[in-house]
Amino acid sequence: MNIVLLSGGSGKRLWPLSNDIRSKQFIKIFKTRDGSYESMVQRIYRQIKAVDEDARITIATSRAQVSSIHNQLGSQVGISVEPCRRDTFPAIALASVYLSEVQGVNPEESVVVCPVDPYAEEEYFQALKELQQQADKGEANLILMGLQPTYPSEKYGYIIPADNKKVSRVLAFKEKPDAKTAGEYINNAGALWNGGVFSYKLGYMLRKVHEMIDFDDYNDLVRKFESLPKISFDYAVAEKEEHIQVMRFPGQWKDLGTWNTLTEAMEEHCVGNATMDDGCDNVHIVNELEIPILAMGLKDVVISASPDGILVSDKDQSSYIKPFVDKLEPQSMFAEKSWGSFRILDVGSESLTIKVTLKAGHGMNYHSHRNRDEVWIVIQGAGQAIVEGVTREIRTGDIVSMKAGSRHRVIACEELQLIEVQLGRDISKNDKQKY
Repeated sequence: MNIVLLSGGSGKRLWPLSNDIRSKQFIKIFKTRDGSYESMVQRIYRQIKAVDEDARITIATSRAQVSSIHNQLGSQVGISVEPCRRDTFPAIALASVYLSEVQGVNPEESVVVCPVDPYAEEEYFQALKELQQQADKGEANLILMGLQPTYPSEKYGYIIPADNKKVSRVLAFKEKPDAKTAGEYINNAGALWNGGVFSYKLGYMLRKVHEMIDFDDYNDLVRKFESLPKISFDYAVAEKEEHIQVMRFPGQWKDLGTWNTLTEAMEEHCVGNATMDDGCDNVHIVNELEIPILAMGLKDVVISASPDGILVSDKDQSSYIKPFVDKLEPQSMFAEKSWGSFRILDVGSESLTIKVTLKAGHGMNYHSHRNRDEVWIVIQGAGQAIVEGVTREIRTGDIVSMKAGSRHRVIACEELQLIEVQLGRDISKNDKQKY
């Protein structure tokens, strides 16, 4: 299979675990068989490979997510990097040209596009294979997956099929309705949820892209990407396509976009250092902090704690969190990168203290800071520190000091954990000169 996973924005409805730096699909919240935890993107990647170990997986995303993707999936996954956010059609357009020119996919091969963050089981991924096989037949230019509704939802658009066969011609699309209208679509027209899952032959999409914008090759499209209109794939392509089919999927599928839906998919009520008494009912706690959380006598509540903040909310009300988070404008206190991760421990008026974890074989850029001194305290592992061209071996317990203006870097020979203390009156992430 050729699969494009659309990895979208921050998912602020899952604050404080998700933010502009760490999107919801990277939160490690699903327990695996060995007792560790995996994220949405790790889960869907593993599930695709279980169904088709030779699947070519490409993630369409922004530059801000690239490090997190490499951190969690390694370097083997393909990434189509959008220079800026322009909605789903431009993202799919760029990913399609990426498949053609960078990955060398034949225009006659079919491609499946789906979101990166659904919660589903093996039958869903088997259905993705069937969707591609249906596209291979060439009976239609575009094959949609229609999800069998479990209730009249206001969150989804609806696909109206011509009949109740497994594969049907599409009669119409309906925008997100109110609950009453959604019920009428389902009961009277056999409507299906439009979950943004579809398949097409690559050559078809390449033609559509060239119709939308004049470009020479992939690099040229990257340069012109910002000039593409902000338009969804449904508006730009699906609703205008005459030769279009829908394939029913009656199995389990959930959009884990809110705390309410996410906790429904959690196997455990407590993740992290958390305890609740017998008086708690339908309570979930996710704690990324080292301090304990105790819940007593609560009902229908979610509690989430991370370095970015603490949420205590009724589960139904948690769906309305976004406008409140937009007003917070907090500093991101944790992020995963391709080289490891960092967590801000303390922010002072003239100091910043950070815990940095470097993966074995990775290191910081050789750089300097104009306005601050820095101190590294090695708390675990071994590596090399280079300060003004002088290299020294470092290991647990060592301390390295750098004055403002001095060039420095650190390389991890094995996983290396540092406490980095920044000291100065003007501490800014922009105060960095790379060499």
